[in-house]
Amino acid sequence: MPDLLVNNKRYTVKAILFDKDGTLLEFVRLWGYWSESVHRHFSSQLPQPAQIAPLAELWGTVHDEDGHVCDYSINGPLAMGSTGDLLAILAWQGYRQGLSWGESMRLARECKERAYQDMEQTRPAYPIPGLIPFLEQCRDHGMFMGIVTADETEEAIKHMEWMGIRSYFPVIIGNDQVERGKPYPDMVVKACTQLGLKPREVAVIGDTSGDIRMGKSAGVSVTIGIVSKEDSSDRIQILEKAEAVISSYAQMKVEASRHE
Repeated sequence: MPDLLVNNKRYTVKAILFDKDGTLLEFVRLWGYWSESVHRHFSSQLPQPAQIAPLAELWGTVHDEDGHVCDYSINGPLAMGSTGDLLAILAWQGYRQGLSWGESMRLARECKERAYQDMEQTRPAYPIPGLIPFLEQCRDHGMFMGIVTADETEEAIKHMEWMGIRSYFPVIIGNDQVERGKPYPDMVVKACTQLGLKPREVAVIGDTSGDIRMGKSAGVSVTIGIVSKEDSSDRIQILEKAEAVISSYAQMKVEASRHE
C-alpha cells in the first residue's frame, strides 16, 4: 500500500477520491462559461427577459466589470448544488413570469443542453496546475484514483476526456448515480465498492465544505481541502475541518510505504 504525503504528514491509503470542479479542473473557466450560456439562453425565451434575476443572485456567481463570471461563492448553488438544483432555481424565474412549472423546467433543461453544445465548441476545461504530474506519480506507485462529483457522470467523463486524463480514473461517480449527493457519504461508499476498498482505506480531496463533510461522514482515512493562493481567508476557513489544506499539488506526493 503506498503512502500519501500531505504537507509532509504521512497517510497510508490505497486510493484517492477527487472532487472534480475546482479540484481537478479550473472551476470558473468551465462553469462560468456554462452558467453565462444557460442564463442567456433561458432569459431570451422568457416573456420578459429583462425581468430575470441576475446570475449572481440565482447561482452565487461573482462577475468582473465586463459582466463575466470571475469567481463564485464556495457555499452557493453553483459550487455545491446538483445540475437539477441549478435548473430548478432557474425555472422559478420562468414560473414567476407566468409559465407553468412543467414548461419552465422543460425550458431550463433545453437551455442546459444548448449551453453544453456551446461548450462542445470551445471545450473550456483546463487542469489545475500541477495536477497531471501528481496523477502520474499516483499511477506509478499503484495508487487507485476515482472521482466523486456533484456533476452528472456523463459530463464528468467528457471533461476528463477533453483534458486527456480520463484513463487515470477507473471509477467516476456522478450525482446521478446516488440517491443523496454531497455532503452525504453515498458517492464515497459507491466509489469504494467499485474499487473493492473500504472508506478507511481512501483519501478524499475537494474544494468545498460539502466534499470534506462527505469524506468525514463516510469515515475516510483523511480529508484534504484544496484552495487557490488567491482564495480569501473566509474560503480557506470553510475547509478548516479537513485534516489538511493545500494550495498546490506540489504539497502532496506519493511514495512506497515504509511498512513494505
